[in-house]
Amino acid sequence: MYSRFALVDCARYLFDSLSVRNAASWNTMMSGLVRVGLYGDVMLLFRETQNFSVRPSGFLVSSLIAACDRSGCMFGEGIQVHGFAIKVGLLYDVFVGSCLLHFYGAYKRVFDAQRIFEEMPERNVVSWTSLMFGYLDNGDFENVMYLYQEMRKEEISCNENTFATVIAACSSLEDELLGLKVLAHAVKSGFETKVSVANSLINMLGSLGSLKEAYYVFSHMDERDTISWNSIISAHVQNGLFGESMRFFHLMRHVHKKINSTTLATLLSICSSVDNLKWGKGIHNLVIKLGLDSNVCTCNSLLGMYSEGGRLDDADFVFKEMPERDLISWNSMMTCYVRGGRSLDVLKLLNEMLQMKKAINYVTFMSALAACSNSEFIAEGKIVHALVILSRLHENLAVGNASITMYAKSGTMVEAKKVFQMMPKRNQVTWNALIGGLAENEEPDEAVKAFQLMREEGIKADYITLSNVLGACLTPDDLLKHGLPIHAHIVLIGFESNSYVQNSLITMYAKCGDLQSSECIFDGLLNKNTISWNAIIAANAHHDLDQFSFSEGLAAAAKLAVLEEGPQLHCLAVKHGLDLDPFVTNAAMDMYGKCAEMDDMLRILPQPLNRSRLSWNILISAFARHGYFQKARETFNEMLEMGLKPDHVTFVSLLSACSHGGLVDEGLAYYAAMSKEFNVPPGIKHCVCIIDLLGRSGRLIEAETFINEMPVPPDALVWRTLLASCKIHGNLELGKKAAEHLFKLDPSDDSAYVLYSNICATTGKWDAVEDVRRQMGSYNIKKKPACSWVKLRDQVVLFGMGDQTHPQTSEIYAKLGELRKLIKEAGYVTDTSFALQDTDEEQKEHNLWNHSERLALAFGLINTPNGSTIKVFKNLRVCGDCHSVYKFVSGIIRRKIILRDPYRFHHFSGGQCSCCDYW
Repeated sequence: MYSRFALVDCARYLFDSLSVRNAASWNTMMSGLVRVGLYGDVMLLFRETQNFSVRPSGFLVSSLIAACDRSGCMFGEGIQVHGFAIKVGLLYDVFVGSCLLHFYGAYKRVFDAQRIFEEMPERNVVSWTSLMFGYLDNGDFENVMYLYQEMRKEEISCNENTFATVIAACSSLEDELLGLKVLAHAVKSGFETKVSVANSLINMLGSLGSLKEAYYVFSHMDERDTISWNSIISAHVQNGLFGESMRFFHLMRHVHKKINSTTLATLLSICSSVDNLKWGKGIHNLVIKLGLDSNVCTCNSLLGMYSEGGRLDDADFVFKEMPERDLISWNSMMTCYVRGGRSLDVLKLLNEMLQMKKAINYVTFMSALAACSNSEFIAEGKIVHALVILSRLHENLAVGNASITMYAKSGTMVEAKKVFQMMPKRNQVTWNALIGGLAENEEPDEAVKAFQLMREEGIKADYITLSNVLGACLTPDDLLKHGLPIHAHIVLIGFESNSYVQNSLITMYAKCGDLQSSECIFDGLLNKNTISWNAIIAANAHHDLDQFSFSEGLAAAAKLAVLEEGPQLHCLAVKHGLDLDPFVTNAAMDMYGKCAEMDDMLRILPQPLNRSRLSWNILISAFARHGYFQKARETFNEMLEMGLKPDHVTFVSLLSACSHGGLVDEGLAYYAAMSKEFNVPPGIKHCVCIIDLLGRSGRLIEAETFINEMPVPPDALVWRTLLASCKIHGNLELGKKAAEHLFKLDPSDDSAYVLYSNICATTGKWDAVEDVRRQMGSYNIKKKPACSWVKLRDQVVLFGMGDQTHPQTSEIYAKLGELRKLIKEAGYVTDTSFALQDTDEEQKEHNLWNHSERLALAFGLINTPNGSTIKVFKNLRVCGDCHSVYKFVSGIIRRKIILRDPYRFHHFSGGQCSCCDYW
């Protein structure tokens, strides 16, 4: 009784006072010691049995093996007990055998466990499950499934632990069909609501994205333990549903009232993003409150969160305050320093570890080598490499790869080649490091030779390999000798559509003097990204250009809205005598318009008689984009007076101007005149403009009617435009209808889910918001994070929501605090309806002041001269409350601010915006 209730001292006193002890009393005392974790005492008591000539039983030996198993550090003693079992003839006792199976599996000796299993004359469900668990613990999931199938063939009934183990294997294999079959078997056997089985089911369903099913299992469990709650939280974390994860966490605190380090580690793993970092800090405070700040596992999770989130100072603080550190702690901090570019701190930590004689592994050396990956630290890099060799880790593949990279980036290719030649094994990463190093150090022949040897060894190239070897080609001779054959090989192995490889081809041809081929590849790209445009700009900038090349480069600059490269290219065109060329002029006009330099655009505008239709279209489009709607209409009328017939592009710009300016009647009149007066049939873009025109003005029913009657079939853009209008006016019913159409047409489009979720949030339907987020998680759809940026000289400074990664963070937030006070005194009132979180008003206001466009504005004010125009760019539509802030700030500081989002330019000056609050 005493041992069962963990009153070990009382039990031992009673045991010692017994005048006669039989086998049962010895067995009871031993099992009690095992139960409370006094594994060393179990072995001492066992030695006493020898003195008292106690006849050992299977139960006694099983207790001994369990003690050696659970201790995690008594493998030698376990071997002795195994030998004792053989000596006394208990090896083939089914309980002893099952315990030995579990013991060897726990110590990663699964082959020994398998041998014992095969020699057992009798096996029960515990024996089968013990070996399964050994395989599972050692990552051999296929053998777990093999044993499960063999059990079924031998008609051995599975128990709760069997199902839990098999389901865990299915989860690791990510085999949904197999997992569902095992689930069906568990349901048929009546085990699906048992704690360990249900926990494994939740984990498996979570890894497969089946969150509704995971919640069903969770809600129907007979009882829930801490692992159950951790599993349901982890399932939502895995699928990116942070809000749901936090909801279950709050429920766990109030219902289950038990939280462990695993709970917090799971939540912290998703808190590294800028949006969630504030929650991570809240969890950190809870860690301190619960007294878990001395727990190594929890502190390591905090280190990982701050490291991933770029919060180097916070990670540094956690590390220094840790009362105890394990190898993971040291390695995590070193990785954090590497990410932050603090090479000296990495080397100091390594030195500290060596002086304290701390355990060091390959991860430690990988961080140290990465810290030395430039010519400034080559001497330290050689010392680290020497330590690698002394530690006998030089044959480790990952360390070898890191060593090659370190020497290559330091410009010491002789040493890099030596490391490569001494490596007993090489993988794709090894060859990529060598080829990349040779290319970077301008050894094209050697790089191509390495590429050929890589292929001869049967190692497949990936996009990194191909990009690296293409980067080695620098001259026309290199192109003929290596570049063209490599390009042919790329086509042969099917990598010609890879965006990284395509951009590398653009750069290679340009560097080798074949600009025509470079432009040909660029023109053939289906999806041109920032890297593509930068590649073609750079390609054009380094060659003797004609008007077509300049036009291409200026178009790229317009696409990226680059504020320095575009004007520089235009100046270069002027120097080449191409300032009056119509191709160059139109491209330069478009570039200046998209870079918010309207004065420069108008300065180079040709006289009306010399303007092509394209020039007129660019001018109308620029006026529309910048909110000069009256100018756009006047320009259209002037175009007609000059006798030029408008085309479909003209009307897209004109209708867009009417839409953004709220000119509903004018817009409808232009749409009607398109086909009647100008024989321009309306296309999908014109229809989208009309839907936007009606929707913005609140005429949503008319917009829906227009969609039903429009001359072309509605596409995703049509419904997205209507959905955006429903968000403006809070029309949930029509918004839901538009969203459903969008989900069918483009189920992977994140904007559809985000817009509909925002409508639900603004109308207070928070349950619907969570449903949408859950649906996004099930389709693995991620919301595009908002970001804003400011370009200063040759530097682009990017900010995310609540960003605190910039060196001037304290100054930026101080400036925001100053602005907040000033504009409130001027009459600004926060509109918290734009904070789409289910929190109190104070938290909503706090969230709004963390928006990326406000951080970018504060940064611009700090780092630009007084009186100069501040230009901010944002990847998503500007928030309504941020728009108000910009207006107030422009009036108070008396500076012009230009904000460009994907839809238009906003020119703020004197407390007003060019959009007249209609956008």
